[in-house]
Amino acid sequence: MNSSVFIAEQSTISIEKVKNTLSLLAQDCTLPFIARYRKEATGGLDEVEIGKIIELKEQFEALEKRKKAILKSLEEQEVLTPEFKAKIEDTQDLTTLEDLYLPYKKKRQTKAETARKNGLEPLAKIIMAQNATDVEGLAQRYTNDEVPDAESAFEGARHIIAEWLNERTDIRNNIRRQLTRHALIETKVVKKKATGEKAQKFRDYFDFSEPLSRCPSHRLLAILRAENEGFIRVKIIIDDDRALDMIARKIIKSNNDCAGQIELAIKDAYKRLLLPALSNETLTEAKQKADETAIAVFAKNLKQLLLGSPLGEKRILAIDPGFRTGCKVVCLDAQGQLLHNETIYLHPPKSDEKGTIKKISSLTDAYKIEAIAIGNGTASRETERLIKRVHFKNPIEVFVVSEAGASIYSASKIARDEFPNYDVTVRGAVSIGRRLQDPLAELVKIDAKSLGVGQYQHDVDQTALKKSLDQTVELCVNAVGVNVNTASAPLLSYVSGIGEKLAESVVRFRESEGPFITRHDIKNVPRLGAKAFEQSAGFLRIKNGTNPLDDSSVHPERYALVQKIAKDQKTSVQELIGNTKNLKDIDLNNYVTEEVGLPTLKDIIAELEKPGLDIREKAKIFTFNQNIRTIEDVQPGQLLPGIVNNVTAFGAFVDIGIKESGLIHISNLADGFVSDVNTHVSLQQQVIVKVLEVDIKRKRIQLKLEKV
Repeated sequence: MNSSVFIAEQSTISIEKVKNTLSLLAQDCTLPFIARYRKEATGGLDEVEIGKIIELKEQFEALEKRKKAILKSLEEQEVLTPEFKAKIEDTQDLTTLEDLYLPYKKKRQTKAETARKNGLEPLAKIIMAQNATDVEGLAQRYTNDEVPDAESAFEGARHIIAEWLNERTDIRNNIRRQLTRHALIETKVVKKKATGEKAQKFRDYFDFSEPLSRCPSHRLLAILRAENEGFIRVKIIIDDDRALDMIARKIIKSNNDCAGQIELAIKDAYKRLLLPALSNETLTEAKQKADETAIAVFAKNLKQLLLGSPLGEKRILAIDPGFRTGCKVVCLDAQGQLLHNETIYLHPPKSDEKGTIKKISSLTDAYKIEAIAIGNGTASRETERLIKRVHFKNPIEVFVVSEAGASIYSASKIARDEFPNYDVTVRGAVSIGRRLQDPLAELVKIDAKSLGVGQYQHDVDQTALKKSLDQTVELCVNAVGVNVNTASAPLLSYVSGIGEKLAESVVRFRESEGPFITRHDIKNVPRLGAKAFEQSAGFLRIKNGTNPLDDSSVHPERYALVQKIAKDQKTSVQELIGNTKNLKDIDLNNYVTEEVGLPTLKDIIAELEKPGLDIREKAKIFTFNQNIRTIEDVQPGQLLPGIVNNVTAFGAFVDIGIKESGLIHISNLADGFVSDVNTHVSLQQQVIVKVLEVDIKRKRIQLKLEKV
């Protein structure tokens, strides 16, 4: 079996589309490039489908690598028959493959191996044949210095039989089915560790039992975290009697003394070998599925966060609020460059409100400020109220901006490289201001795990998490496009075909040679070859360049086609752009070739209608209820405005303007049954919520979604 067949069988994608996609991947084409510019080859597969092909390709390669290792081992052991080889080569999953290899796998010194060395394997075979009459007398023949009596001989033989039973694929699969369908996950509290404050977070799981198949992702991850921290013990349970009966019916075919020995061996195999290994395997698989769910939730939240509404190229005054240490204020130009910074003290203990109002007013005039960004951390609400008392000469919008991860950025190498002469407080304030201008451009500089939109992110497979989040960032960056003349190296590094090293080369070249005038100038960047240009050019934008197509998603490889269309319309490319009437009258069938089909032509026309259109909505001002300042002000029955600041599998957390976020449990998102939180709310969404319950002691607020 080749990879194309394997992927087609494991997915719903046709083998022809799979083959063409694999061919493009083999040519070092990236996922964003394939999805956007090779629709004819893939049959219009989207990012998710192409991502699935990549995932299954990696699974196939891992499977083939393991097969080769196993076949080599079997050849060295001289046990590989043509039939066995064919069986291994035809296997399509790792679990079955490992079961086939299990009898031949090199083992540590087991009880069965010791029994074999003591000469008891013939006795085990006789017992398994179940046709001996005098088993006791037979066992006496196998006594020796290491096996002093018949019972010792029987015990050794049973160890060998238990190992044989453990290695039988049919028995293992049957127990797997029972575990899949009927397993319970059961927890018991570790009493000596149950009294601490940290343990109380997990008190719901101190003595807990639930069908494993119905245990949701967040609950399983919470249980496993509690176990890892030593507060509980976890056990997977099934009906032992039913499992033992199943094995006995498969194995025992007589009613003599042999049957009695086999029955004892079955119990030993089940308790000592089969159940521990397969229950661990089942729990591992459940954990893997829980990881996948949690990672998917994180990736979806991250995508919504990265594609948050930008204010655009506006001159910003940003404030990182604080009480004792004051508020750090920075002024940024429209491109996010730092113009000025200082500290103001509008809160206790100094409380210089008059001086602050005067200072903010003068700074907005001096630097022609168009909007103010206030970080949403400590003293945010107090700062916002005071800023709204300032009388500005010109209308200035005031925004509260999430500062999650700003402290991580301010202490990072990226921040030090950008602002080597400023401390972390200035860098943090700059990050807050830039987030208002363009969330995507600023947030790519921060480890996604520090952005506060995950669910048990530290408990999931970190390699899988990083891979998913990196891909999410890459897709978002390429969906929006990047201004090559202003983008930072971290932002450029996510552009299709660029990467970290080339991104740094682009920035160095831009700094030494000046801005790029056309897309083709990008080819002059050292080590940026033809393949990197092909993969990246369509996602890099040149603003106000000589060629209007350079500020669009039309790929340079199709410029000649656009020029032909314009010529046929008896107009210029410049005049064709935005001319909706002319564009709609074009018969695209006249331009179909072997290389260019209708999908690409439709994309080109759509882009020419609105070239360089940002897919993100523009930032909107949001105002919290000004009477709600602490959790003590929150009362059941209140209707409050809020912003969704995290989405999980069990509900959504909402910022209502105080330190504590409230939770809309999934059951309170709608009057009917809700299967997916994301069908009702999304990250950064502005909502109205009803307060259901307030627990001041535990700092918990239960909410219900009223309206969007």
